[in-house]
Amino acid sequence: MTFVYNLMVTAHLLGMAAVVGGYVASQPRVSELMVWGARVQILTGVILVGMAESIHSLGKEPNMPKIITKLVVAVLVAAFAEMGRADAKRGKEVAWMTHASGALAILDVFIAALWK
Repeated sequence: MTFVYNLMVTAHLLGMAAVVGGYVASQPRVSELMVWGARVQILTGVILVGMAESIHSLGKEPNMPKIITKLVVAVLVAAFAEMGRADAKRGKEVAWMTHASGALAILDVFIAALWK
């Protein structure tokens, strides 16, 4: 079970790298990389929380206020990325959606790293 958990953590980190890296590389447009990274972040985050809740071998219980905050921010990241990518496909670039998605993704990284 530890291997699967570590695999999910790795996928979660790769999703974060895709969103933040896609933001840095593709301004002022939302790239497919950002959209898929946001999707992976939500999916693996939910799986990680479920695994942490079901097996308490991680040494401590999950911090639910932090997890809920991260989930809300991640859903906003995905929403702005999805809408920004849809607009970009139609030829209408909305730079603020790219910046909102990227900035919120970076905020989520700060929440993950600094909230104890």
